[in-house]
Amino acid sequence: MNDKALHTLEYVKIIEMLESRAVSPMGKEMAAALRPMTDIGDIRMAQRETSEAAGFILRKGSLPLGGIRDIRQSLRHAAVGGTLSIEELMHVCDFLYVCGKVITYGKTPPEETSRLAPYFSGIHPAEGLENEINRCVSGPQELSDSASQKLAEIRRGVRQANDRVREHLNSVIHSASYKTMLQDPIVTIRNERFCVPVKAEYRANFPGMVHDQSSTGATVFIEPMSVVQLNNKIKELHFEEKKEIERILQKLSGMVAQHGDILSANNEVLVFLDFVFAKGELALAMKASEPDFNDRGYIHIKKGRHPLLSNDTVVPTDIWLGGEFSMLLITGPNTGGKTVSLKTLGLFTCMGQAGLHIPAFDHSELSVFEDVFADIGDEQSIEQSLSTFSSHMSNIVRILEQVNDRSLVLLDELGAGTDPTEGAALAVAILQELQTYKIRAAVTTHYSELKLFALATEGVENASCEFDVETLRPTYKLLIGIPGKSNAFAIASRLGLPDGVISRAKDVLSHEDVRFEDMITDLEISKKSVLIEQERAETFRREAEVLKKEFENQKDALKAQKEKILREAKDEALQAVRKAQEDAEEAIREFKRQMRENAGQRELDDARRQMKERLAGMEDGLASASGAPKVKRALPRPLRRGDRVFIHSLNQTGIISSPPDASGSAVIQAGIMKIEVNISDLSLDDSEEKEKMRQYAAASTPRAGKSLNIAREIDLRGCTTEEALERADKYLDDAFLSGLSTVTVIHGKGTGALRGAIQNLLKKHPHVKEYRLGKYGEGEDGVSIAEMKN
Repeated sequence: MNDKALHTLEYVKIIEMLESRAVSPMGKEMAAALRPMTDIGDIRMAQRETSEAAGFILRKGSLPLGGIRDIRQSLRHAAVGGTLSIEELMHVCDFLYVCGKVITYGKTPPEETSRLAPYFSGIHPAEGLENEINRCVSGPQELSDSASQKLAEIRRGVRQANDRVREHLNSVIHSASYKTMLQDPIVTIRNERFCVPVKAEYRANFPGMVHDQSSTGATVFIEPMSVVQLNNKIKELHFEEKKEIERILQKLSGMVAQHGDILSANNEVLVFLDFVFAKGELALAMKASEPDFNDRGYIHIKKGRHPLLSNDTVVPTDIWLGGEFSMLLITGPNTGGKTVSLKTLGLFTCMGQAGLHIPAFDHSELSVFEDVFADIGDEQSIEQSLSTFSSHMSNIVRILEQVNDRSLVLLDELGAGTDPTEGAALAVAILQELQTYKIRAAVTTHYSELKLFALATEGVENASCEFDVETLRPTYKLLIGIPGKSNAFAIASRLGLPDGVISRAKDVLSHEDVRFEDMITDLEISKKSVLIEQERAETFRREAEVLKKEFENQKDALKAQKEKILREAKDEALQAVRKAQEDAEEAIREFKRQMRENAGQRELDDARRQMKERLAGMEDGLASASGAPKVKRALPRPLRRGDRVFIHSLNQTGIISSPPDASGSAVIQAGIMKIEVNISDLSLDDSEEKEKMRQYAAASTPRAGKSLNIAREIDLRGCTTEEALERADKYLDDAFLSGLSTVTVIHGKGTGALRGAIQNLLKKHPHVKEYRLGKYGEGEDGVSIAEMKN
């Protein structure tokens, strides 16, 4: 694509915006080199990458490239055997640290498919190299003492020698013999040697080597002879330190060279990701969207905003071209937005083909063009002696030489700068030449002849930029299908030009010109009316959609509320059933406890009364949970002692022990329990008499019919203390009824908590005669042996 058109359309400014959003120098270079592509597959892939990058930024924030360094020169240096500096090694370490952050950033769930995923997975961390550099390097210009054992020993020797020198020099500066000779009682360093400041007049009296003097000459800095050997030792140690540092740097540089291929590949991936995420950042900043691309030459920009204009002032515009017509002819007053419309069309095409999103509504459509040609603005040249008209004609000649049916042509003020009649004729001829090859073109003009050409030529459509005569301001709205007016008379009148002058100007116009302008005015009025009606229809449609959505939401809410009520009712019923089961089990346990303690008749009656109250509460709870009222049942005859009845609230049968009293309450033998139940909850059971008597007899004998096939041991390991006690209590009752003489309770060793609880139960249980811990071969402390009463 030609650079002249890119410059004219200000594509370079978009690239500058893209560069500013790249983080690394290499990413900025890649952004600066971005040019529109012509392969539709490459364009769609680049657009998809931009969309995914924008999605990553919205979900996870910006790509974490902070601290990335350009290590390309360092890698080349290391590859040829060079030694990297400490700073260069730190840059390599920083680069690897960024690689790790980007790997973490790019992790996505396995079920998600991403075009960028292979790039993230293609980064290799090289943790060994990063850790080694971190271990050896402690600062931008310093290696750590832990870089090697020898380096640590050398530096320890330097510190010790320095301490000895300072100690000796401190004794010198505080000595009475030298006190009068010293300018100041301090130790200083000159030429990397420890010295003391001596007055110049005592220079010959102070034994040592002179290394420096003050600017005034009053002070000389002398290294005492007594520390010369120590200073020499320090210098030797510094030399050894330098050699060891060089060796360590060579070793680390060799490791960098060994990882050179990995680091180079990582660098390429990070630069590419930096470039792609810069496109994503730019798309979000411009509130842009991914356009759809075709190769049919069709363009449809929906509510497009020129990206270089302020969002607060730019007016979104709709532009379409390449469907029913291949050429768009835009007319209207100056400063009305014609040139902006041209530039928006051309710039969006270039941005889209470069893989950048465009600031327009979703699913705006662009076509792929091999080249874009633009002749926009005044390009007159004094140096080349070219007038405005000559400059435009030179550009148009070049365009006509290079254009083909895969080109987009944008011409601003075609035919301007010369005699209107000749200019209009040239403009018509140029448009006919373009129309012959069905070239997609958008042209702006003031010539009425071109408006007639558009009305009379198939494939050419008029358009105009709307102008408000009342306010003398353009609305910047592009009206496709309506030719524009210059509105010169209206503007002049509003600005105060006398009516007589305007009237004489109108008389100069021919009758045909007036009729044509009036026709344009009528078309404009009709177009506005249609647009207003369309806007009203669109408003009604949106309101209907809102109402429909609200209705559907209310419907869904009612459905959800109904389901919630049913679910809560079921939960309440389930809780009530569970509560009833728990109460029944608690009542049975309480009754058994009373029997074990050989309670008297009065206590048993109290227990039966409490059980009856609990069962009545259970019945009320179940009734309230189910929402069903109690049903009063009619009996065919009065109940008598020995009648077999069905207790509806408990869903079981029983035998009448005492007939109903005056209040309608009868005493029922239900299994081992005697309970008082109102006759409204009873109905006669018509089972066989013999079966009824057998059930009654069985019910009057507690625990009758219990199976005698009881195991001689029970394993309680893994149970909670409460569960274990309940199971053990029931097992001991069954063992007693089965006639077992000795049983084994397995509780395990553990912490001893379960063993203590079981032995406490055995100690108090009415059916246990005595108990002991197991012996060797029986399970030892993990079991308890209980002897049952006969």
